[in-house]
Amino acid sequence: MFVARIRITLKPKVNDPQGQTVMDSLRTLGFLCVTDVRIGKYIEVRVDEVDKEKADQQVRTMCDQLLANPVIEDFQYEMSPV
Repeated sequence: MFVARIRITLKPKVNDPQGQTVMDSLRTLGFLCVTDVRIGKYIEVRVDEVDKEKADQQVRTMCDQLLANPVIEDFQYEMSPV
């Protein structure tokens, strides 16, 4: 069994209104050193598979087909045994 720790972020050129709102709020609170905030998603998926390559392929397919929108998002993940 493996666990995949997936990070999904907006592509650099995609506008991030949620990140902008958080940045504005941080600056209002006095954190003037903040110059940019990007909001993303973190997902953990446990895969009941013995073969790491098969588990890796399944996680990549999950990201491509459902978890990330390939038009506006990038994803990265780490796979480790449970």
